[in-house]
Amino acid sequence: MSEPVAPVVAPILSGGNGRPDPGGSGIGPARPLDLDLVSLVIPLLNEQESLNPLHAEIVGVATSGGIRVEMVFVDDGSTDGSWGVITALAATDPRVRGVRFRRNFGKAAALAAGFKAARGGWIVTLDADLQDDPHEIPRFLGALKGGLDVVSGWKKVRHDPWHKVFPSRVFNGVVGVVTGVRLHDHNCGMKAYRAEVLQEVKLYGELHRFIPVLAEARGFRVGELVIHHRPRKFGRSKYGLRRFAKGLLDLVTVKFLTGFGHRPQHLLGHVGLLPAGVGVLGLVGLTVNAVARWVDPSVGFGPLAQVVGTVLAVGLLLFGTQLLIAGLIAELIVDRGPEDLEPYCIAEWTPPLVAPQTDPH
Repeated sequence: MSEPVAPVVAPILSGGNGRPDPGGSGIGPARPLDLDLVSLVIPLLNEQESLNPLHAEIVGVATSGGIRVEMVFVDDGSTDGSWGVITALAATDPRVRGVRFRRNFGKAAALAAGFKAARGGWIVTLDADLQDDPHEIPRFLGALKGGLDVVSGWKKVRHDPWHKVFPSRVFNGVVGVVTGVRLHDHNCGMKAYRAEVLQEVKLYGELHRFIPVLAEARGFRVGELVIHHRPRKFGRSKYGLRRFAKGLLDLVTVKFLTGFGHRPQHLLGHVGLLPAGVGVLGLVGLTVNAVARWVDPSVGFGPLAQVVGTVLAVGLLLFGTQLLIAGLIAELIVDRGPEDLEPYCIAEWTPPLVAPQTDPH
């Protein structure tokens, strides 16, 4: 008999802050990635009834396809029995790992915690509501191995109510126009990534749906895959008009981050130059007008017009100057700003998952 093949381990190091540490700078413990392992990151909120069927489906797909997997369930503050189901699964299946938040921090934070806990070289995300089909996992892996860095699912045929579908389609169109990353379904929860992509993308707020946009801005190759979408069996949808509005606001943030995140003065400075320049020209014109009226009181604008013009010119000058100063301060923050705290708080882990250690210094 041949000797068993050991898992391929990549020398990609992750620091204690969850950011890449390729130089081995000593920021937290080194955590090599297992390139043969597929990490399934599954954020959830009150999905108690779906977890056992989902786990069974994933096990079946992994067994039939010969895929080594780990399942990282992230409980985003559930108030039902979801965490009890996760701990029971972890007790019987060593491939299951769980993270429980102290309260609901949002899907982006849940995904960030899952990505930080993932040990595989390939990462697939899917929702826990059974609408994402685990049988699509081999197709996602095939697309990654074919050369893509990020693969986004496209629910071409959706089994959702109109009030969820319509805002999503409008949102996808707007995102494509604004960012240039034209995917049909940015909101799809089923996506696949090479691990190095997620070591370079920071998530907070509602930015999880923009991971392909953020990745593309850093030069990664992004594509999409038509997937099978299933009707919801349990629970209720958590997407609607309110999240649509939040998504549009986050789109403005993403556009700024991808276009000017490391050069904010290029945006604030250019915007500030216009009112500042108009203000300066206005003051020069008012000075010329005052001199002309001193020579001949019958020419130029009268006192009232001069007062109004002076107020407007000074206001524009101050506004433009403030934008320029804000741009300089933003540049200093970008250059010297410290690492932010994680946007979530973990209450509990399931064995054998333990909290990553951080350097006390």
